Amino acid sequence: MAQAPKIAPADFTCLLYEVRDHVAIVTINRPDRRNALNRRAYDEVEAAFRAASADPEVRCVIVTGSDPAFCSGEDVKEMMTGEQHDASVTRLTSVRPEPTPAAVAALECDRPVIAAVNGAAVGWGMELTLFADIRIASEQAKFGEIFIKRGLVSDVGGLWRLPVIVGPAKAAELLFTGDVIDAAEAGRIGLVSEVVPHGELMERAKALAARIAVNPPLALRYMKEGLRRTSYGDLREIGSWVSGTLGKLFQTEDHREGVRSFLEKRAPEFKGR
Repeated sequence: MAQAPKIAPADFTCLLYEVRDHVAIVTINRPDRRNALNRRAYDEVEAAFRAASADPEVRCVIVTGSDPAFCSGEDVKEMMTGEQHDASVTRLTSVRPEPTPAAVAALECDRPVIAAVNGAAVGWGMELTLFADIRIASEQAKFGEIFIKRGLVSDVGGLWRLPVIVGPAKAAELLFTGDVIDAAEAGRIGLVSEVVPHGELMERAKALAARIAVNPPLALRYMKEGLRRTSYGDLREIGSWVSGTLGKLFQTEDHREGVRSFLEKRAPEFKGR
């Protein structure tokens, strides 16, 4: 049975959520922060996917962002400094830390998920695209696994799903370098299935969702579960490893330097400690 969301969609402050014609549209809506995720936004992402999974009317999900970005990752000021940072370290250094709750909710959502990537999708924003089953990109989209630039490892999207999607060697290149690629390159390597003009993105995503949603709901859910089992396997073990590793890396000098250099808009100087 699907878990009930912790926050009702009607109470969302960081996301927009609507269901129309059997399709749930989830829009990250912090455009002034380029849709960066703070603690509340993470909780709402989790709740949105839980709500979609629990709603018998929902047969497909589209996730997108309010222009100009899809999601620029974590809100560095809020999440990687001060009390929020300390709370994350405490959670991640438990004996067997749980995977990121929002990631689990997205990956356990048993409805097909389409990411309509309208702009920058970097850091956890790129992770969110990788949790989707299908990615369609605007010509303005950009993708980057930039965790290495903060002295961290990727979440389960980069380590668990990206190698299946683009191949192990290309995944390693993106993860090890932290390079940001454009929509054309994302299409070339198979990260996205289609690149479309910016103004046509949501129309194309909705048309695809409609073609999916017209099919038998139970068969769709079992089809998705079959793909998950054969392509990716179980997420809990790798998710726990990621969380435990992040708990260690959050306490390193290199991580603190990665955050400081980002906030101070300068090149970092990493020391390996």
